[in-house]
Amino acid sequence: MSDTVEREVGRSRPRKEDARLLTGQTNWTDNIDVGGLLHLAILRSPMAHARIDRVDVAPALERPGVIAAFSGGDLAEGMGSLPCAWPVTEDIVLPDHPPIAVDEVRYAGDPVAVVVARDRYAAADALEAIEVDYTPLPPVLDLEAALAEDAPLVHSDKGTNRSYLWPLRTGEPFDAVRERAEVTVKRRYVHQRLIPNAMEPRGVVVTPLAASGEYTLYSSTQIPHILRIMLAVVTGVPEHKLRVIAPDVGGGFGSKLQVYGEEAITLAVARRLGRPVKWTESRSEGYLATHHGRGMIQDIEIAADRDGRLLGLKADLLVDMGAYLMLVTPGIPILGAFMYPGIYKMDSYELGVTGVFTTRTPTDAYRGAGRPEATYAIERIMDELAAELGLDPVELRRRNWIGHEEFPYTTIAGLTYDSGNYEAATEKALALFDYDKLRAEQADRNRRGDSVRLGIGVSTYTEMCGLAPSRVLRDLRYAAGGWEAASIRVLPTGKVEVVTGTSPHGQGHVTCWSQIAADVLGVPFEDVQVVHGDTRAAPQGMDTYGSRSLVVGGTAVHHAAQKVVDKARKVAAHLLEASEQDLEFTGGVFSVKGSPDARRTIQELAFETFSSHDLPDGMEPTINAGHVTDPDTFSYPHGTHLCAVEVDTETGQTRIRSYVCVDDVGKVINPMIVEGQVHGGLAQGIAQALYEEAVYDDQGNLVSGTMADYLVPSAADLPDFVTDRTETPSTTNPLGVKGVGEAGTIASTPAVVNAIVDALRPLGVTDVRMPCTPERVWRAIEEGTA
Repeated sequence: MSDTVEREVGRSRPRKEDARLLTGQTNWTDNIDVGGLLHLAILRSPMAHARIDRVDVAPALERPGVIAAFSGGDLAEGMGSLPCAWPVTEDIVLPDHPPIAVDEVRYAGDPVAVVVARDRYAAADALEAIEVDYTPLPPVLDLEAALAEDAPLVHSDKGTNRSYLWPLRTGEPFDAVRERAEVTVKRRYVHQRLIPNAMEPRGVVVTPLAASGEYTLYSSTQIPHILRIMLAVVTGVPEHKLRVIAPDVGGGFGSKLQVYGEEAITLAVARRLGRPVKWTESRSEGYLATHHGRGMIQDIEIAADRDGRLLGLKADLLVDMGAYLMLVTPGIPILGAFMYPGIYKMDSYELGVTGVFTTRTPTDAYRGAGRPEATYAIERIMDELAAELGLDPVELRRRNWIGHEEFPYTTIAGLTYDSGNYEAATEKALALFDYDKLRAEQADRNRRGDSVRLGIGVSTYTEMCGLAPSRVLRDLRYAAGGWEAASIRVLPTGKVEVVTGTSPHGQGHVTCWSQIAADVLGVPFEDVQVVHGDTRAAPQGMDTYGSRSLVVGGTAVHHAAQKVVDKARKVAAHLLEASEQDLEFTGGVFSVKGSPDARRTIQELAFETFSSHDLPDGMEPTINAGHVTDPDTFSYPHGTHLCAVEVDTETGQTRIRSYVCVDDVGKVINPMIVEGQVHGGLAQGIAQALYEEAVYDDQGNLVSGTMADYLVPSAADLPDFVTDRTETPSTTNPLGVKGVGEAGTIASTPAVVNAIVDALRPLGVTDVRMPCTPERVWRAIEEGTA
């Protein structure tokens, strides 16, 4: 690469990954086929809570094609409890979580027995032959009722449905702030359960190598490295005998940041039979068995003076854990705990989180993981405070946000935001949105008593992402670290292999990592290949979640590439008979200052190192290098989202008329990929506001268990988005980058709901519970006008 070649970082490169995706050359877990492959199907409990009195799998063995069948009792020996890696308090109630139920089922969908057959259809058909006797037990569904002294218990041996109580209090006591406040506003917000809908369902294939006791497990997972460690613990298979591969993975959104019972069951069955075994989830099965997201009641109180200056914030959260604590279940609300103050300055902050067991599918990470809930609470209550004070909601935010000249700024929650410019993002968004013109139109419609009301919603957000550093995670009682690894191999022919510990599933890591490495090394983008998702090929990593991959993993790639350049410099200095200090490195070429004809490319040096004919004394014959990075702090993207909706007061129908967002994600590696991430995030955040909800009946049965009942919006249900960016580089990593994968989801939900409430406020409406369906909007109007 010469110094005249355009830099890769900042270019909208089409993704390297897309050619295979578009031509059907992908390798999804369900595509994997090996000789002698058996298929596994799982019988699940139809009841939310019951004692298992008898399981008889013998009739299933008589069905055609069936090889084996096992009850939970049959598989219990040699299998431990599924792990929870985030016990957030010392006294947390942490029940055992068997991969397959033995004595009691605790949610509809809990595994009870398995069938193994020659094909998946024979296995599925044979499930109906298994005989199970249950004694029904009372379901536990209401979060507040679950904490009553006489409530039925999800885990009777624990004596309580409270998993933990986690407090955070900083600044002045909130009671003192409340006393001197001129205005206080209290609201209750409810976050419905959401069901992740990754395009690819979960799947597992296990292939044993009987002679050596080794196993290769393919899984549609976000976390191959973590999964390997945890499955070794759960099943007793030695870690060095277990290889985990995440092949092509079709989306995750947190739902594949998990160690699932099905992975342990499939491994245990393959180990027992000595045959390769596959399990693939059906879509309706996934609605029951893949962990859910959100599920929270928030009681929020904000205090301010008459001019709108914030004094304090108090938040009490009841959080639905579901039946068990899965990998990071209890930690999800803790991720959001530090973000309730948002971008605002105040004197007091108090928060209490209570985790509650219910007889529903366990919850865990879902895109944003605790931070969408926090942003929703503060951005909704800010609009309510603005209405109470008679202020424009943007003006109230201006009076309270952290000024750009105040960074770095330590918030009332204890986080230090390194950089930001909320003013710039907001001004750009207001101009793109034509805010004043829309406000004038809204006032005119309200004066005329229009049946279709116009509402304007505001959301000025920030988030903590780049899940790290390890010492902070230690203090929060998280079992793992936040580091990430990368290594770079420059092959003798000058081509480059980047080995990364991140594990992409749609984010574009292969493209972006190639751009980062190409710039540092000065090699063509096309000459870089990225290796990932295989614990043998990429043995060290902490995987992908929490908008951490670029901030942590991309930084590791940058540092590893820089180390390659530093090692190559020694070889170049030796061959060019110059000191290292006299060498310049530009566009992949080392040259001697003042003697431009004396030059060697880094790719030429790779071959010289391979041949090792003339290296500096004592130097290893390689310029390959690796790096493990452990950031000192999080990164903090931010932005302003504005939404205009039209609400038909006669039908309750809501239509998004326009949506503008201006995000600041620091330096951008690939603008096209950033755009895609923002658009996808917006779709999921709007989905929570308007469409999606996991609904249970009073017996704990999921009644929104198919896409006919659980409304996942398509492109036709969403507006055109106007997106733009401002740029304040992060000061905590050499790339200046911040996360982007969850930004759209975090910001959009309150923007939409704020717009709906803004439209209906003249009719006495102060809240509409999500999702804001036409019926709920219509009922809110009826109650408000009454």
